Amino acid sequence: MTTEPRHFTERVFYVTGLSLLLLLTALLLWFALYVFLLAFSGILLAIFLRSLSDALSEHTPLSEGMALTLVLLGLVSAMLVGGWLLAPGVAEQVDAMQKQLPQALAQLRQRVEDYGWARKLLAQLPEASELMPDNATALAGVTGAFSTTFSAVANFFIFLFIGLYLAAEPRLYRNGLIRLIPLNGRNRAREVVDAVGDTLRWWLIGKVVSMAVVGVATVAGLWLLDIPLALTLGLLAALLTFIPNVGPILSLLPAVLLAFLISPMHAVYVTVLYVGIQLVESYFFTPLLQKRTISLPPALTIFAQVIFGVTVGSLGFVLAAPLAAALMVLVNKLYIEDTLHDQLQADAVK
Repeated sequence: MTTEPRHFTERVFYVTGLSLLLLLTALLLWFALYVFLLAFSGILLAIFLRSLSDALSEHTPLSEGMALTLVLLGLVSAMLVGGWLLAPGVAEQVDAMQKQLPQALAQLRQRVEDYGWARKLLAQLPEASELMPDNATALAGVTGAFSTTFSAVANFFIFLFIGLYLAAEPRLYRNGLIRLIPLNGRNRAREVVDAVGDTLRWWLIGKVVSMAVVGVATVAGLWLLDIPLALTLGLLAALLTFIPNVGPILSLLPAVLLAFLISPMHAVYVTVLYVGIQLVESYFFTPLLQKRTISLPPALTIFAQVIFGVTVGSLGFVLAAPLAAALMVLVNKLYIEDTLHDQLQADAVK
């Protein structure tokens, strides 16, 4: 008579303990996801550095270590020289942009307030005075800003050191990862790891080329249209090109608002300029570079951005595209080829 209640109590404790263990594991995985993305960003940096150093060592008698050292020195020197030449002008333009964007938004409201269809839309936008915080708001956010800045600096150094260490000794970490695989699967594991690395390498090369093309074309086009702050707007367009789909839209908004200060037609010209640059980048440069890597369907990229953006935040949103590219290679190699044995379909995805 007494054994059944005891067994029931034991089962209750067992189920409760197992549930708590699963919950704790889920929480650890949740927090570990951000750490994984931070490490993944370091991997991207390492792949970028090794791509440059490998190309240099292949065409020169330099060793891999010396080539990597020269690449690092060259990049640091280029950033210092570029910062010395551009930083004063960019800082001045950024300050001017902070003053002109509220004016542009206020002027936009005045021009379209007579149209009923736009009145409801503009009612959802913030007032021009709300774009710049007042003194009380700024003081209230000092602690949060300090905490955010400290976290950003710490994450940057983690990303930097992971990238440098991986770039210095990639074979050490690659072989260590492969040794976790059983002996009969290590050759296939090497092929998969190399395929993922090659895909990410060419994805990065494509993005760097696209960012350079978009940046230069944007600065030149805005200069020809006599739009103010062309250099800052071009740099912003180049940086946001790293984020597919959403980045070009985000870079267009401030340019259109500043052009609207001149005239509505200038805003139209700027919109046509940005759309034209994105069409050339999307339908010429990107397909040309994607011959060496996986072509990501736009719907899949947007889905990945939503998933990683919601679960992880801004870092997941920014890294969604290369993560999707790496996951497609894994699905292609490990599921389509190894499980379904469908080589033809796997090749068609590339």
